[in-house]
Amino acid sequence: MRAFAYEAANDVGAAIAAAAVDTNDRVPTMARAQFIAGGTNLTDYMKLGVARPEKLVDINRISDTEMRGIAADENGLRLGALVRMADAEEHRIIKRDYPVIADSLRLAASGQIRNMASLGGNVLQRTRCEYFRETSWPCNKRDPGSGCAAMGGFNRQHAVLGGSNACVATYHGDFAQALIALGATVETRGGAGGRRLLFAELHRQPRDTPHIETALAPDELIVSISVPAGPWTRRSRYLKIRDRDSYAFALASAAVALDLDGNTVRQARIALGGVATVPWRAHAAEELLAGQQLDETMAERAADIAFAEAKALEHNAFKIPLGKKTLVRALLETREMRV
Repeated sequence: MRAFAYEAANDVGAAIAAAAVDTNDRVPTMARAQFIAGGTNLTDYMKLGVARPEKLVDINRISDTEMRGIAADENGLRLGALVRMADAEEHRIIKRDYPVIADSLRLAASGQIRNMASLGGNVLQRTRCEYFRETSWPCNKRDPGSGCAAMGGFNRQHAVLGGSNACVATYHGDFAQALIALGATVETRGGAGGRRLLFAELHRQPRDTPHIETALAPDELIVSISVPAGPWTRRSRYLKIRDRDSYAFALASAAVALDLDGNTVRQARIALGGVATVPWRAHAAEELLAGQQLDETMAERAADIAFAEAKALEHNAFKIPLGKKTLVRALLETREMRV
């Protein structure tokens, strides 16, 4: 691990000021100063030599209720960015009214990691692509312009949706799929002030610049995440398919939320994980289901549309039929939930 400076911030303003060394560098994932909370992702990549910040800004001392609390009312759910995954996972209102969020947190990582990891940090986690993690391989995400070793290498874990000629690394998070399905928003603060953006706008597809992973500026800090209330939140679930039953990333996953009239779909919300380069909302599948009776045939049609633009590599073609079956199962199991 390379030497780095360390500074602990007591409030949001101090954290932003401490990260301001990067005001001329608009690529946060390569910034010279980086925020750290739980550190369960960043410290791993620092040890591997993948992340090389010159300075860490520790935000764990920030006590602002804005960043610490969980609040829910008739308008929706608000999650502070420093809330630990385990605390949100076990929250009574989240388990009752937003089960897809509770599911996505419960099925992530291990209990020890969930006790440490923050919600804000979790949505910003970086890919587990082995070619990204191993610095001897060329990787456009790690070293822009060097190439993508996954294209001609072993690419079983890689994305079939949202990839480009420059990068096919999978986004491995779970919680983000629930947030994008529910239409969450993110509140941030930085040197340029505060703003609110749709969660769907937070992550960037790789295209020609896979090293630019989010829409955040280097000194911009996620303060909170808001999820709007809706008739679909209670009838929601997250299904994760993986090589083993614990502590493994998804080969395919689906976050589904349904507003039903009997078995007729008023509105469906669908996100796919384990198969895409970013948290992936399946809008075309949602539109197909609106006004339709949700049975197995209709669920299969929705799954076909959700993967219509999927592109397989040499070793990950299995993810397309697996992803379809995962979505079909998630839709039908969500339909049967008692709410």
